[in-house]
Order: sequence, then structure tokens, then C-alpha cells
Amino acid sequence: MKNMHQNQEFRFNEILFEHRNKEYGAYVLRNESDRILTKALFIGVSLLAAVSITPVIMNAFKSNSERTVICTYPGPIVLDDVDTPEIQVQVTPIRPTKQEVKMYDSSVPTPSNHAPDTNTEQIPDDAVAGLSNNFKADPAPQNTYVPTAPTIGTGPVISTAPPVIVTKEDPNKITTGDELGQEAGFIGGIDAFRNKVMNNFDSSGLASDEVMKTTVTFIVERDGTISAIKANGSNTEFNDEAIRTIKSIKGKWIPGKNKKGESVRSYFKFPISMKLDN
Repeated sequence: MKNMHQNQEFRFNEILFEHRNKEYGAYVLRNESDRILTKALFIGVSLLAAVSITPVIMNAFKSNSERTVICTYPGPIVLDDVDTPEIQVQVTPIRPTKQEVKMYDSSVPTPSNHAPDTNTEQIPDDAVAGLSNNFKADPAPQNTYVPTAPTIGTGPVISTAPPVIVTKEDPNKITTGDELGQEAGFIGGIDAFRNKVMNNFDSSGLASDEVMKTTVTFIVERDGTISAIKANGSNTEFNDEAIRTIKSIKGKWIPGKNKKGESVRSYFKFPISMKLDN
């Protein structure tokens, strides 16, 4: 029956792969399918049997390896009584020493109409005040306490000198004369400033046969800028042009300094003289 089935399968494959490449993988797989399935069946059954038998084998080995260990512990050890010698300590009590001091009764008696007359005895000079008369005891110890003298002169010293009045300097003050330690100057030198004045001066609107003169005065501020520019020449037009020229020059000045080396405001005078060729 099996051979008949295989023959039919073989004939079917021959018809199916007729005029085709029989070396193709599908033809080989179809012919060997029964053998492959039988081999897979045996392998699956073997694996299933191995998985089922493994726990049984492990339990057998485990039962043989287990052993019962019984531990016995000794009972408590009882020590014999040890004779300890008794140590007797004799304690001698300390008795306070009683010291009597000669004293006199300084308490005030209660006033009464029937006060008995008692003979008063003269109080010794070395007796101290107390609550009873005891003139025959030892004299009272002498008081040798000497109070500590207070220390004088270690506290803060309060000065009675008048406070020093510091005059606040006027920030707008202009330092002149002997108060100046260093005069103000143009950065680059006075010759560079003079050349800039001559190059920027515009004399096209001026007409005169004489030499025109003026002195330009301005203030050099602490930050190197100039302000309050004035000209005191006789020709108004020449003065105006001189002021305009000074204002148009770019560049800062080095401020003047006082005797302490501090920057101050100071005057600077710059004379200008010019003869026009008509």
C-alpha cells in the first residue's frame, strides 16, 4: 500500500515537472517529503521523551544526595560557687569641730511694763553681734578683708577738642595762578593745535590791511573738554571766526592739575594774529 502510494506520488511529480528543470529544489523536496516527515516525527518524539524523563532523573539524584544532619548542643555549664573573702572596711566618722566665738546679744528686747532689772555687763571690744551673750569665749577673728580699689583711667577717653571743620571744595571752582601744579595742554602738543587752527580758519569774509589780533580764552574741564570760549580782539568778525575755528577742532585736552595732582578746571589762553593779503 505504501509502495503504491509512493509510486503514485512519483508519477504525479514526473507529470508535474515534465519538460522542467528537475534539479530545481521543489522537485527534490517533493520526492523526499515522506522521508523528511518521518525523520522529524522521530526527532519530536525523542525530544518529548527526554523532557518527560529529565525531572524523574533529577528527583532520583536529589533524594540520594539529601542527608539528615542531627546536631546536639551541650547543656548549660554550671560553675561551682566561688568563695570570695569578705573585706571589712572601717569608716571613722568625722566629727565637726565646734568653735565658740565671743559675742553679745544684739536682739532688741520686747517692750513691757514689767521688765525685770538685769545687771548689764560691759560688752568686750572684741565681741561680735549675735543672739546671746557669750563674753567668755574666744575673741572673734579679725576682719582682714581689703576691698579691691577700682581701676581708674581704663575707660574710653572722651576728647574735648573741637571738631575739625573740613571745607568742601566748590566743584565749579576754576584753579588759577599758584594753585596750579600743571597747566592744561592739548593732546598732541600746542603746535598740533596751532596748525589745526590755521588750517580751519576761514578768512574769506574778512577785509583789512592791518594785522588782526585776538586772544581766545576758554576753560579746560576735568574731562578734557573745553567750554566758555571767548575772544577779546578789536575786530568782531575776526573774533567770531576765531571762536568758530576753536569749536570746530576735534580732539581733547589734558586737564590741569593742582598741587595734589588732582584734575581741576583751569583757563587757557590762545593768541591769534593774522595779516590778510588783499
